[in-house]
Amino acid sequence: QVQLDESGGRLVHAGDSLTLSCAASGRTSNIYGMAWFRQAPGKEREFVAGINWSADITSYAESVKDRFTISKNNVANMAWLQMSSLKPEDTAIYYCAARFNYCVGSGCSRRSENYNYWGQGTQVTVSS
Repeated sequence: QVQLDESGGRLVHAGDSLTLSCAASGRTSNIYGMAWFRQAPGKEREFVAGINWSADITSYAESVKDRFTISKNNVANMAWLQMSSLKPEDTAIYYCAARFNYCVGSGCSRRSENYNYWGQGTQVTVSS
């Protein structure tokens, strides 16, 4: 089993920066990649950013690619989502996810069904 513990979500103003953290514990050697998803009220959960185990491949949703950065440290068993130039439309519950599956290409890593473990979610609210 893998446990994910998220932190960092809070109320911020438009244009602010915020970093979300995800601490992984348990059988972390089984993790092939990690990602961040988000879900706004009345919306489906959507992919935000992903990173592979060796941290040499990253992918981003088009809406965040120039503003967000995903990173990971395997020794510390930590992942982060650095968020800049936040907009009200970024308001959502953000989820950290880890996958046991081996993915080839971004199409696999962007699909939520390929992730085996999920954090509890952390609320990010961006006021105008």
